[in-house]
Parts: sequence; C-alpha cells; structure tokens
Amino acid sequence: MKVSLITVVYNAEKYIKDCVESIISQTYPNIEYIVIDGASTDGTLPIIDSYRNRITHFVSEKDKGIYDAINKGISISTGEIIGVLNADDMLTSAEVIAKIVKCFESLRPDAVYGNLNYVDAENTGKISRKWLSKQFEKKDIEMGWMPAHPTFYAKRELFEKYGGYSLDFGTAADYELMIRFLYRYQINAKFLDQLIVNMRVGGVSNNSFKQRYLALKNDYKAIKENKISLPLITLLFKKLSKIPQYLRS
Repeated sequence: MKVSLITVVYNAEKYIKDCVESIISQTYPNIEYIVIDGASTDGTLPIIDSYRNRITHFVSEKDKGIYDAINKGISISTGEIIGVLNADDMLTSAEVIAKIVKCFESLRPDAVYGNLNYVDAENTGKISRKWLSKQFEKKDIEMGWMPAHPTFYAKRELFEKYGGYSLDFGTAADYELMIRFLYRYQINAKFLDQLIVNMRVGGVSNNSFKQRYLALKNDYKAIKENKISLPLITLLFKKLSKIPQYLRS
C-alpha cells in the first residue's frame, strides 16, 4: 500500500528539519512525501531544498491557509492512504508508518488513528499533555470525543466520496472533517494503540483569546453542521475531555 504523507509549512525554519527527518527515516518503503509551502519568506525553503531528493512533490505558492494547503496536497497525492504531518510535528519512531499500514492490511478499516503527545516547543523530551485515545463508538463523538488529527490516516477514497477539508470552519476544519467521516458517514475507523506523533505546543487556534473564541465558535459550527443533536453538550464535553490529558503528563 502506498502512503501519501502531506506536510504543510509556512515560515517554519526552526522546526521543519525535525518534521522532514522523522518522515524520511521511516522504515516503510512505499511513502509518497508531499510538501506544500505557503511561499515562506524565512529560511524554510533552503532547508526543504536540501531534502528535495527525498520529497516526491513540492509546491511553494501562496494559499488560503493550512487546510487549503492540505487540500492541495490531497489533490496531487496518489497513495491509497493519506496522512498529514504539520511542519512543527514529528513522527515518534521510524516504525510508525509500517505499524499503521499493518493495521490497514490486517483489519481493513477505512481509517486508523492513535495516540499523541504534546511536547515543549524547544525541549521535545518534555511532555505537557498525553492524548491517549480509544476505540470509539458513535455516542463518544456526541460526548465530545475526537481522535488526535495528526494521528488520523484515511483511505483516499473517503476524500473522493465525502470531500476534503472545508475552509468554512477555520481552525476547526480538521475536527469537522473527522466528525463528518466518523459520525455522519460512520466510516470504519480503528484505534491503533501506539504513540504516533509528538506535537509541539502553541498551535494557531490557541495563542490568543480571540483565536480561542473563534476556535470555540467554529467547533460549535462543525457540530451543528454534522447534525449532532445536543451541540452545546458536545462542545462542553469536548473541552472538558482535555483535562485528563494534563493529568497524564
């Protein structure tokens, strides 16, 4: 099975090297690596250029944000499985993709997801939160559960059938896509009990009060769009579900 791994990046010269190296060090041989850059103006492009012989497709042009860039990557991908690793995130070991593919081959799901650690931006050995997931049921989504998006790998046919990331939901576009796939269309997704991604803290949806408010508003919009019956309850429990992640660190 070919895996298309998409990295979207804009002005990430401090962290892009770690991300790229975590992908090119994978033991699984059949990876199509796609890098979509939003016309970076710092030192990102020279770093990417030093790895060009390991990158299958590279695009550098202005875009409409992270999810527009991911959609571009999906549109040029050719793999049976699609995953996304943002520029400041890292796969946790060289065997991660091999384990994900083995899960697809043995259980034949539509999607696979796993566990994630939030780590300090500078000291990536320092864990601030642990996102331990589980095999979900539909009612879990109604109670605010969601998988960690950076660990979510899906068959490309899902994007062809149900659509890609909607730009109407701001930074909640990943949440909207996952509940659309998992809740509205009830795809067959399997939990892989493995640590898949180390994610640096400080995402774009959480670095100011205004952005936190917009993220909350877009979460609510995504819940309503996918016809979850008690959207305010779902939203409340989605926020409360983060508390145990801090207690595990």
